[in-house]
Amino acid sequence: MFPAQKDKRTLWVVLPDSTIRHEVVTFLNDRAARGLSPRTVDFYQEKLNLFLTFLEREGIRAVEEVTPDHLRHFLLHEAEKRSPGGVHSLYRSVRAFLRWWEMETEPQGWRNPIEKVAAPRVSEEVLEPVSLETVRAMLSTCRRRTFCGDRDFAVLLALLDSGLRASELLALNLGDLDLRSGAIVVRTSKSRKPRIVFIGHRTLREVVRYLRNRPGAQSTEPLWVTRGGAKLRYSGLVSLLRRRAKAVGVPVPLPHAFRRGFALSMLRGGADVVTLQRLLGHADLSVLKRYLKQAEADLAEAHARACPVDRL
Repeated sequence: MFPAQKDKRTLWVVLPDSTIRHEVVTFLNDRAARGLSPRTVDFYQEKLNLFLTFLEREGIRAVEEVTPDHLRHFLLHEAEKRSPGGVHSLYRSVRAFLRWWEMETEPQGWRNPIEKVAAPRVSEEVLEPVSLETVRAMLSTCRRRTFCGDRDFAVLLALLDSGLRASELLALNLGDLDLRSGAIVVRTSKSRKPRIVFIGHRTLREVVRYLRNRPGAQSTEPLWVTRGGAKLRYSGLVSLLRRRAKAVGVPVPLPHAFRRGFALSMLRGGADVVTLQRLLGHADLSVLKRYLKQAEADLAEAHARACPVDRL
């Protein structure tokens, strides 16, 4: 399976090698036609390719041949090399596909095998944010009044201050940022619903300093670019973080760790969960509950240090 065209309206084509592979491609086209983001469609494609590979090794070529036992063996096989969260994402993708196929074809006498397979359990582990000490150390490596130094300094602050996903940050154009108020219009989000986020005065000042290295830049141009003027990509952002972290010998944070740092800092600073949910662009509070657990741990630690009875 491979994409015929890789753009905002990806269409998927398939070689005629199995019925189930054809059905998966039809499912992907349906997801794209419903307006799901290309990244979400790619997510389904990646997970279902693993499922197809497993089924083809088992000699399964049609959806009707899939049994609950096949699904369990697939999940057990993947659990040997993936985290519980990774296995759960495979389960969700297969479930979405099988339920779609059931509604699409309405097979007579067929029972959906996914209904007999429980979702893998995922522990609600604490989500570690980037530490402020790590960010300070990385900022110290940015040589000021140079293009890369000013840009990287501004990128690090913007990641932490806005709570944006990496893809959202990199999709910004100059015109999406209000240089007076620090408001940012997020037009490309996971939910495909625009929202407004903000950066503070210090971050805004550093973004303006970075933009002085780009005189004449237009509002329709990308906000973040390489030294050669090309749009900064995800691989470039990760390379930036790796380079700055290794320069001072701190653990290399992934872009999402900055988003976690933003969320936890906002909670510790007194932000209410509804406001934070809207700023982060979450559809519900399920992920925020994991951040709340960590904020509650702060309270427990403070109580343990100063509780009056233990000090009697």
